[in-house]
Amino acid sequence: MYIIIGLGNPEPEYSNTRHNMGFDVINKLAKEYDISLNRTKFNAIYGTGIIEGEKVILIKPQTFMNNSGESAIEFVDFYKESLKNIIVIYDDMDTEAGTIRIRAKGGPGSHNGMKSMVNCLNSEDFSRIRVGIGRPSGEYDRIDYVIGQIDEQERKTLEKGQNEAVQAIKFWIKDGIDNTMNKYNIKS
Repeated sequence: MYIIIGLGNPEPEYSNTRHNMGFDVINKLAKEYDISLNRTKFNAIYGTGIIEGEKVILIKPQTFMNNSGESAIEFVDFYKESLKNIIVIYDDMDTEAGTIRIRAKGGPGSHNGMKSMVNCLNSEDFSRIRVGIGRPSGEYDRIDYVIGQIDEQERKTLEKGQNEAVQAIKFWIKDGIDNTMNKYNIKS
């Protein structure tokens, strides 16, 4: 079984922002595989289904971004799943918009949602997909940038990265994290 966690902010005003790339990827996976995200547990919305022949749990924590790990650890503990079968999807300013970066493990960088994940899971040994949102130009405040609304043109660029993340997750489940990094990190 795989636990796939998309990071985002649950409030409606954040739905069209760069900070919700994780939620957007989960929504795309759910739609493609007809997985209903209509259950609630451990302060999250989730659904279960099959992707590439494997059981998955798709999770969107409903905490604030900075507390995402609180929900994640509840699922990991309840299902007694190994961290090697966890993948976290989140936005990343250090990755070019429309691209992704995949890592098998590592630190959280400056992303507060990932800081919470690392802290609550008490480990950096879980896979992640960073969906690129790029850096703001000029004197744009970092927080205003990630939670700011995006226009239709930028949405199309960001969707390229989301779609790439969906493909990478499918490949990862079938062929493992190392093969996925070899295939998808070359492009970005």
